Amino acid sequence: MAATQPAIEVEPAASTLRIATFDVDATPPVGSLMAYDPVKHRGDLTLRARGLVLLGAGDPIVLCAVDWIGIANEGHDAFRQALAQATGTSPQRVAVHAVHQHDAPYCDFTAERILKDAAADPAEFEGTFQRQVIADLALAAAKALAQAQPCTHLGLGEARVDQVASNRRILGPDGKVRATRWTATHDPAIRAEPEGIIDPMVSVVSLWNQDQPVAVLSCYATHPQSYYRTGIPDPDFPGLARFLRQLAVPEALHIHFTGAGGNLGAGKYNDGARTNRLVLAERLAEAMRRAWETTQRQPIAADQVSWSTETVALPPAKHLSIATLETELKERASAFRTEGGAARLAWLRRTEAGQATDIGCLSLGRARLLHLPGELFVEYQLAAKAARPDLFVAVAAYGDYGPWYIGTAAAYEEGGYETSPAASNVAPEVESVLTAAIGRLLHGNVNLKSITH
Repeated sequence: MAATQPAIEVEPAASTLRIATFDVDATPPVGSLMAYDPVKHRGDLTLRARGLVLLGAGDPIVLCAVDWIGIANEGHDAFRQALAQATGTSPQRVAVHAVHQHDAPYCDFTAERILKDAAADPAEFEGTFQRQVIADLALAAAKALAQAQPCTHLGLGEARVDQVASNRRILGPDGKVRATRWTATHDPAIRAEPEGIIDPMVSVVSLWNQDQPVAVLSCYATHPQSYYRTGIPDPDFPGLARFLRQLAVPEALHIHFTGAGGNLGAGKYNDGARTNRLVLAERLAEAMRRAWETTQRQPIAADQVSWSTETVALPPAKHLSIATLETELKERASAFRTEGGAARLAWLRRTEAGQATDIGCLSLGRARLLHLPGELFVEYQLAAKAARPDLFVAVAAYGDYGPWYIGTAAAYEEGGYETSPAASNVAPEVESVLTAAIGRLLHGNVNLKSITH
């Protein structure tokens, strides 16, 4: 079904812009380890790895979203390199994101190597299945190029999502975090707290061949959990919402990205009842429908499409020490892994070796799609949108998962789980690094100083 808003009746300029889509099963087999638990059996919905390739605007541009909890360090590198090789482009023009569901695999080949080198069980970091998915993706992307079709129109729409996201961090009178509203919040008093700072909008970007939609990209900021630790791989409520929209508009491939939802979750509207998965999915799908039906379409040509990259060095957290982590690895390898030590050491070794992080921006006409790392706080997304109200700005976070949570500078002073040593691998100075990069990507070194307010 096409969006109800008709296309602008303007003949598109002669264009070589084309689009190809790809989609593979990313569900782990029975017996393999996900981020938290082994797979007991497969459920009704599979985990997907989906993406698109834009051709004709310079070297190919590749976007990919995977229904996993996180893709980090050399794992993230491997995804980008494989997709780049398969499509004839450079890794800097490939954006790979996890959607961040929790009954799903983790991918970090650096952490895997650290544990194997120490003769320790890599457990959830064992990457045989992950490498197979990368190979499957590369093959699917390469094959998709032969079926690429013209991309003649761009559609942009957004709508408010009601009663899904809420801020996790409840501040007290002293400005410090006094409570955390988790994914499932059983305490009715904590659920009753105000929604807090969120971005209530779902952004929907569609790419068309004349009057036929080819790909629909959605971005929404929240942790994507209703419940987990079931032993059954599940795309959770955003994946279910995507599935419902795929049924409604079957001719297009639907690709969903989690926005800057590091400090957001469904806790205000979720007491842990398993029936809430469908409730949350239907609310998100309803907003996606409204965004789709109010989509404004316009012609797009190759000269209106570009890709920009800022390569930045994210400052590691002050509490991290290679020497300390390596000592812990030698003395208690099993606990070191389960407490996140391998992932921390992987991130720190890479940053101290000078490994930088790519921040990407896809320009599509007046739309800007920002591709950002880690579990980013929503303030970054809100600031980016506020800085360029003349543009349609959408955000995909959970790129390279190595940094874990990325708070604002003020958030590290407020306390709370997300900015604690247990959860964040970066220092408060990360805000100035990221806001400067985002400002440059949004064309014109725009001012993002409002991020902490």
